[in-house]
Amino acid sequence: MRTYLGGRVVADTTSALLVWEVPYYPAYYFPADDVDASALKPTGATKHSPSRGDAVVYTVTSGTAEAKDAALSYPESPLEEIRGHIRFEWDAMDAWFEEDEEVFTHPRDPYTRVDILPSQRHVRVEVGGVTVADSRSPRILFETGLPPRYYLPKTDVRLDLLESSDTVTHCPYKGSAQYWTVNGEKDLAWSYRTPLPESEKVAGLIAFYDEKLDVYVDDVLQPRPKTKFS
Repeated sequence: MRTYLGGRVVADTTSALLVWEVPYYPAYYFPADDVDASALKPTGATKHSPSRGDAVVYTVTSGTAEAKDAALSYPESPLEEIRGHIRFEWDAMDAWFEEDEEVFTHPRDPYTRVDILPSQRHVRVEVGGVTVADSRSPRILFETGLPPRYYLPKTDVRLDLLESSDTVTHCPYKGSAQYWTVNGEKDLAWSYRTPLPESEKVAGLIAFYDEKLDVYVDDVLQPRPKTKFS
């Protein structure tokens, strides 16, 4: 793992820890010996975590760049494993790499898997009783911890009922998604125009939030899943 600021490597390690500070994805903790110590300037401030204890806060400087309060260490943490490690704020740094592949949005979870399967199942999507998509050639994306997502060809979608939104989201497994308002309901559909290599099978296809509309698979109405997107 490597992270950059100001065009320079600030930390480079083969021994990063993956620490789950939130349920959805981990954070990288770098051994202090693998961090450029000259880039860290203690601010004198501390930050408390109920689980990790009191952190020393650093400003990170590299080249002409400065990222205030962008690094933490927990020298007396009740979690012995993270003592002697440095955690960087993801968005404060310029770039992150796993080996020589850049990682976007947040660290990848090694326990998350994405599989995309072609299907001949009949998928129909309704919004407010109006059919907005009807397809017999979906690609079904299975992602750990989330319900299956049905990605449909644009030719099977009522594009006249879709209005482009300015919303863009990012996923470290799939890439950047563009969104549409559907039949007046904001951001119900999305698509990855140029997904990351492992998700190329859904390039240009459209998916819908099953949590917020009605999806029929082989003419059977599916229960709306309960997720963080509900």
